Amino acid sequence: MKFKVTLKDPDTLQDAIIDAVRDDVSKLEIEADEREAIEERRREKVGDLCAAWFRYGEYLTVEIDTEAKTCVVCEDND
Repeated sequence: MKFKVTLKDPDTLQDAIIDAVRDDVSKLEIEADEREAIEERRREKVGDLCAAWFRYGEYLTVEIDTEAKTCVVCEDND
């Protein structure tokens, strides 16, 4: 049997992106104002990429297959 589940969490994706970008950019040896600009642009780019799976940055749909015992993230095609 296969079925889909849509999960909603308005803050989780954005918080994860902020943390990941901040951690990545902190390794650069640049001034604080440059760091802020780079972080902002990278957050936008990562958010745009994640839009392939997350609707409105908060809805994620997965398909569960009980026979194959798998759970797959569905692309947001709507």
